[in-house]
Amino acid sequence: MAGGAREVLTLQLGHFSGFVGAHWWNQQDAALCAPTDAKEPPGELCPDVLYRAGRTPHGQETYTPRLILMDLKGSLSSLKQEGGLYGDRQLDAAIAWQGKLTTHKEELYPQNPYLQDLLSAEGVLSSDGIWRVKSIPNGKGPPPLTAAIAPKLLIPTESSIRVWSDFLRVHLHPRSICMIQKYNHDGEAGRLEAFGQGESILKEPRYLEELEDRLHFYVEECDYLQGFQILCDLHNGFSGVGAKATELLQDEYSGRGIITWGLLPGPYSLGEPQKNIYRLLNTAFGLVHMSAHSSLVCPLSLGGSLGLRPEPPVTFPHLHYDATLPFHCAAILATALDTVTVPYRLRSSPVSMVHLADMLNFSGKKVVTAAATVPFPLVPGQSLPDALVQLGGATAWTPLSACGDPSGTRCFAQSVVLRGLDRACHTSQLAPGTPLPSPLHACSTGEDVLAQYLQQQQPRVRSSAHLLLAPCKVAPPYPCLFSPSLSRHGLVLDGPPSGAAVESIPVLGALCSSSTLSRTLGDLARDLSKLDVRRWASFMDAGVEQGDVDEALQELGSLAQCYQGGDGLVD
Repeated sequence: MAGGAREVLTLQLGHFSGFVGAHWWNQQDAALCAPTDAKEPPGELCPDVLYRAGRTPHGQETYTPRLILMDLKGSLSSLKQEGGLYGDRQLDAAIAWQGKLTTHKEELYPQNPYLQDLLSAEGVLSSDGIWRVKSIPNGKGPPPLTAAIAPKLLIPTESSIRVWSDFLRVHLHPRSICMIQKYNHDGEAGRLEAFGQGESILKEPRYLEELEDRLHFYVEECDYLQGFQILCDLHNGFSGVGAKATELLQDEYSGRGIITWGLLPGPYSLGEPQKNIYRLLNTAFGLVHMSAHSSLVCPLSLGGSLGLRPEPPVTFPHLHYDATLPFHCAAILATALDTVTVPYRLRSSPVSMVHLADMLNFSGKKVVTAAATVPFPLVPGQSLPDALVQLGGATAWTPLSACGDPSGTRCFAQSVVLRGLDRACHTSQLAPGTPLPSPLHACSTGEDVLAQYLQQQQPRVRSSAHLLLAPCKVAPPYPCLFSPSLSRHGLVLDGPPSGAAVESIPVLGALCSSSTLSRTLGDLARDLSKLDVRRWASFMDAGVEQGDVDEALQELGSLAQCYQGGDGLVD
């Protein structure tokens, strides 16, 4: 890999994870396609961490995500399981049979307009049937098309998005998609509802061998594999798939980092008691089992609670979103994920996944929470010290792990990333001799400003901070969630709305080992203790018994105790 990148292999397990993943890869691709001056130094983030270079059968170079994706039958819409990038468009299957033929033709799904757009935006399908792809970061391939001839990006409507592949803008490698044919994505029958059902999938030789083959394919071509990041549905049977996958990775790739993001859609309805009970069981079992085999586990949700008591969805001052739409929720979570994963994707002085996990999970604290300010509220002409003083403490951040209000809780360790601010505003611009409003205004670099702010808010807490110039890209098909008071680059306007579509935003994101998890995991255990699992057929059919629930209760209690007592402070 160029520059000795420390590669990461991504696993996406489940349909909501597919939504988050589609937004995530769209944002990575938008960053890759950003116009750059040849004289500029390479970007701060190394794309080779997440992407792999390859060749089509015609020898054309490609650049595709290093990704294994598992979902259920019926979830791909018009996307082919083998993708369209490596197919041979020159050959039509010859039919040898000369007798009578009967043709049965399924109704086709509408084509993904964003992948159709890529035919002209990122490459050319020439007359000889060969896909000519865009240039890739190492400078190979044809030059990218200029903005003058690039087609206008489409803006999706919520009604047009049914599955994650409807808005994916990235071509996938043929070995990326693994379909689970024994369960259905749509309909009421044949659903993957229970943790035990998910576990049993990777106990079947067919699916286990398929996953292992794909793992070996990607891992063996890596020079400096640092680990695996797993996006996994936590609320359904994919929780069990994730548990077995993390166990497999820990057994086969000991010493590599395994960071698991347990994803849940927005708030649930009280009118669906069975789904709520399954959500609770799957979440509890998933957190227990995945934390046992991962370096780090972080639940991600815009809901307010992991347990049975419903809480309203979180709010953002400059975002307007529908918490019932996976398309909206996944976009916000992907933006936060694109920020908090920065440390192990840096081009220079990267923090390895193992090191990040070790910093956050000392004393057995392997579950962390996430929070973000989306977008970071900076007014044009304002400095970073001004904005941080105005932002206040950590409670001003929006929690993204369904753990309730973090105010009054103790932080043991944190990793913070601020990105997307112009270098000119990193430090105070006050005239010499002007009284300083705060100690932050005396700092000489943006890095010092951020470090000083964290020291003020969480004294003596073990902290890691990164400041990047690169913003998060939010161009279509990212949904239009932003307040009209934001500029094209996500700055908060103090005048009339500009009317310009928001294309990029600054974001402040954090991962935190926090005492709030003691309460959250304890509440989850109490809810679980009230259930009689024998009432829930899918769990019983999948081999989950009351003894398994009792064991999960004990493990949840042990996890909760990790966040009680002890100061977790650095001398």
